[in-house]
Amino acid sequence: MARKDKLSLAQKEQRTAYKLLIPTLLILALVAFYPLFQVFYTSFTDKVFASGTDEAPKLIGFENYKSLLGLTVMELPKVVDEATGEASIDEETGKPVYERAIRVLPRSPVRYREWFQFSLFGRRYVVGARDPEFMKAISNTLVFAVISVFLETVLGLGVALVVNSNFKGKGVMRATMLVPWAVITVVSARIWEWMLQPTRAGLFNAVLSKLGWGDGDLSFLSMPALQMPTLIAVDVWKTTPFMALLILAGLQLIPRELYEAARVDGAGRLKQFLSVTLPLLKPTLAVALIFRTLDALRVFDVFQVLMGNRMYSMASYNYYQLIGNRNMGLASAIGVIIFFLIGIFAVIYMRLMGVDKE
Repeated sequence: MARKDKLSLAQKEQRTAYKLLIPTLLILALVAFYPLFQVFYTSFTDKVFASGTDEAPKLIGFENYKSLLGLTVMELPKVVDEATGEASIDEETGKPVYERAIRVLPRSPVRYREWFQFSLFGRRYVVGARDPEFMKAISNTLVFAVISVFLETVLGLGVALVVNSNFKGKGVMRATMLVPWAVITVVSARIWEWMLQPTRAGLFNAVLSKLGWGDGDLSFLSMPALQMPTLIAVDVWKTTPFMALLILAGLQLIPRELYEAARVDGAGRLKQFLSVTLPLLKPTLAVALIFRTLDALRVFDVFQVLMGNRMYSMASYNYYQLIGNRNMGLASAIGVIIFFLIGIFAVIYMRLMGVDKE
């Protein structure tokens, strides 16, 4: 009888919990699920942003996704010298001359443009894309996200370990480390834009010139080799404190008794970190990585302010398609692709760190 009463009480509590959740679920449906559904639906249409007409958009199926993700790989034939009948050789490099990609890639019924070329087993190939700018935006975003999140996690972990220890002025240190994160991203990007100016008016060029390294005209934002490292450096400076704050919260949840027990067992600092700190930080690190990767994969402001149309992220290319080309259907498809990429990264983190099993 007592067991039935307990089960009945548990069932009543469960029903009450569901009833209390109904308002929350309704609010989520209004502010989250409905807009998400609208984005998915719009991605299958040819809707024009601010069209000024009452004409309803047409359903075009997966055409927007095909336009964004359509790829083809074609072999580039060698150019034959008409006089000798043999392959032409470049006099400067001594390598065979290949046909131009524009002559090889399909142009009908859909047009493909060159994305990049590669060699394999002595043959030359070109990868064509229906939208090479978006493919470059994907690669830019992934490179930016992977490198910046890795650096921010490592540096944030180091800062959190230092701040978590006992030393004089710890409170001031905690407040100071949050200053870069507290600055609005657009404002910090403008500050960095001034410091990165390709003249001696820029801080970095002025310092390098004083040290005798260069003539003070290094263009950090125009030279292809320096563009991505510069963007990553700006983001690492800005967001490392955020990672440090999240990791610090996880460190403070670890009982001190575990470290005392490890010291009694003869474990040194490194052993304590590997056997106590790191395993217990896994859930915190997973949450921090998911939050930070979510931000990095949808990065917009740093690319837009510092690079403009010279280099796109997926989000800035989304903005370009929506505002510049007024192609709302295509922009919605880009948003859906970003959504799935974020989901894939989140699942990978959860699986690799075993958080879903705890």
